[in-house]
Amino acid sequence: MSQETDWATAAEESLLAAALARAPRLGWTRRLVAEAARATGLTEGEAELLLPHGARDLAALLARSHDARALQALCAHDPAGMKIRDRIRLAVIARCEAAMRDEAAVRRWSGFLALPSHVPLALRLLWASADNLWRWAGDTSTDENHYSKRVILAEILASTLAVWLASGEAVARTHLDGRIDAVMAFEMWKARAIRPRLGVRLAQRLGRMRYGGGPAPAKERHS
Repeated sequence: MSQETDWATAAEESLLAAALARAPRLGWTRRLVAEAARATGLTEGEAELLLPHGARDLAALLARSHDARALQALCAHDPAGMKIRDRIRLAVIARCEAAMRDEAAVRRWSGFLALPSHVPLALRLLWASADNLWRWAGDTSTDENHYSKRVILAEILASTLAVWLASGEAVARTHLDGRIDAVMAFEMWKARAIRPRLGVRLAQRLGRMRYGGGPAPAKERHS
């Protein structure tokens, strides 16, 4: 690792720590970025170098730190010996627990990401979190399932964290179990279905766009 990378990583960690201490009071704002930068001794130019998009980049830093924290906790478990539903349940709980260690800041962070102009960023961060968790769970799919699995897990993760923030851990765990049950039931139905529904067909198209596999069937091309 280069000296510049060492400096950037250390500065980002210090900046995020300072921001987390101030976010409950300031919200996820430009003022938060400015005050966190001053608290860590960064010049305006250094802060802009690290966070060219300001609070948006700071939001991404927090999401990545929670992903890393969750994966570190999951290292204590071997997913190979678990049923898939147990892997996903454990992964979602680990990710939510990682976020809830910064609960006060996460409340302001989630409100920031819920703004219409920030929804694309929120979706990218959710996708990255779901991808990290699926990779820990051992997923190696490269077809349409690569996309559908991450879309489903991103929704489960987002809704479970929202319930955890609103109603507490016990209610969130019940919600999580219900969502996993619903997904497992859907997957069983899908396996028996003769024709895939719209969501599955969309995932198939995305899979072909990324990995190839020839043209769509004639019926799908004209649907």
